Amino acid sequence: MKALRYAKRLIEFNSTSNRSNRAISKYLEMKLTKHGFIVERTGYVDRKGVRKVNIVAKKGTGYGGLAWFGHSDVVPAKRWFSKKYGPFEPAVARERLYGRGSCDMKGPIACMLEASQNFSWEDFQHPLYIVITADEEVGFDGAKVVVTDSKYYREMVQHQTKAIIGEPTMLDVVHAHKGCYEFTATASGVAKHSSGREGVNANMKLIPFLSDMKEICDQTETDPALQNTNFDPPSLSFNISIEGDKTGFNVTSSKAMCHVNFRPMPDVDHTPLIERVKKLAQQHELKLEFHSYGEPLWVSPDSNFVASALKLLHKKNALTVPFGTDGGVLAELENKIVCGPGNIAQAHTKNEWISLEQMHQGTEVYSKMIRHWCC
Repeated sequence: MKALRYAKRLIEFNSTSNRSNRAISKYLEMKLTKHGFIVERTGYVDRKGVRKVNIVAKKGTGYGGLAWFGHSDVVPAKRWFSKKYGPFEPAVARERLYGRGSCDMKGPIACMLEASQNFSWEDFQHPLYIVITADEEVGFDGAKVVVTDSKYYREMVQHQTKAIIGEPTMLDVVHAHKGCYEFTATASGVAKHSSGREGVNANMKLIPFLSDMKEICDQTETDPALQNTNFDPPSLSFNISIEGDKTGFNVTSSKAMCHVNFRPMPDVDHTPLIERVKKLAQQHELKLEFHSYGEPLWVSPDSNFVASALKLLHKKNALTVPFGTDGGVLAELENKIVCGPGNIAQAHTKNEWISLEQMHQGTEVYSKMIRHWCC
């Protein structure tokens, strides 16, 4: 199985999001070029000054066809289950491929690489595009650069190419997912010895705001106006984390931060919630920063494209998922679904894996899709 060989090689690249992905992108460009693709590179420097590369490749002439989207970055592997094999040393055992990114999403990339090689240039009546982005795991920044800078993407939009986002869904057809929104409230204090009165403890300024966030969190779990029952869970998944400046026990904290991440959903207006947070931050004299990483994805489950995908894959119903993908950035493409091999439950884990059977089926499914929409 070529896909297994490709996946092993891809896992060997440490393409954690905080590192450059130029090496793995060079490998992918070489493989795609070898098998008849014309490759466009869109590069950028990320927020921390690290060089990143997106690959946008096209095989075949004409317009329309099919576009497949994946990402080359992976989450960190600070803990790993095996002492014999590290997270970037692929290992096969019990009919599974283990390694960081095996499921999310170097395994799916490998399946599409093999599937695309089953067709020659002459087979294509409509083109096949393969797009592999950077930084999907940390804010979809690579996809945003593709949207603004890629000539091939403009071509897809103009001719409304059908799109598949290859995140792991056990090869089910997913027509909708949640988005990603984040804000940080920062309290400032003065670091001094806690035995005196000169210090100002930032934590004391943050605590009332945390109480307010707990109240909002509870509301998101009970208020029908903030829920969408098409999803499981149906809420915004309001998640709170806290960070300080790690001063000693006898020093007042000079900084304390509350990070909140939540997942917007279609047909749920979270604007009043944001306005409430802004007023509370002002009331407690906190600095507030907002980051919107990706919008929700929603394609009608009754659309012709979804119906065609279900029929092609012999599935009864299209599903929704609670996580986000690059698809939330690709708003101009009207016909898109999420469909990939592997189980999202294995993604980002300390023993991440994908079954060899899913890889085999993934290659077959992607071959069917290419044949249906490109040949």
